[in-house]
Amino acid sequence: MDVNNDGGHAREVAGRTAAAAAAGEYLTYRLGTEDYGVDIQKVQEIRSYEQPTRIPGAPDCVKGVVNLRGTIVPIIDMRIKFNLGAAEYNEFTVAIILNVADRVVGMVVDSVSDVVQLAGEQIRPAPDFSSTFDTKYIIGLGALEERMLILVDIEKLMSGQDMALFEAATIHNGTPDWPAISQGPALAGR
Repeated sequence: MDVNNDGGHAREVAGRTAAAAAAGEYLTYRLGTEDYGVDIQKVQEIRSYEQPTRIPGAPDCVKGVVNLRGTIVPIIDMRIKFNLGAAEYNEFTVAIILNVADRVVGMVVDSVSDVVQLAGEQIRPAPDFSSTFDTKYIIGLGALEERMLILVDIEKLMSGQDMALFEAATIHNGTPDWPAISQGPALAGR
């Protein structure tokens, strides 16, 4: 019996099961030349990009905060978080306001495309890149005609160290004391 083959088969079956469970509606958005998708049920609203109030000492990916009808919302620039190069803000740039782990968080993206319905068979498991980089926040890859969508588990992406950023920030002399964290899972060790 080939143990390595059995392990690979088990990962493949687990990946297909997870992909089937990920079936649903996704808001699609663009970062650079790639298309991404986030569970539509996590989306509160889509707003045109407005310059947030910068918080001194915040990591580069945290552009600042905005006041959304009395709620202070941290704004994360996904281009910077994913290390996709300099972000350019134009008339297509939007902030997707999300409900994540009982918090409201905004993510800046290059543009929003549409809402798509994906069946389980349209979702492929995320490739295993071993230790090259962290893919735990990728649900899978959605195949939609000529498009390939990177489906993001926003709960995993914005939880752990990232959400600790907001919870653990304390005020020292009027300035938040941001914990020393990476720009996100994709950039650990940078």
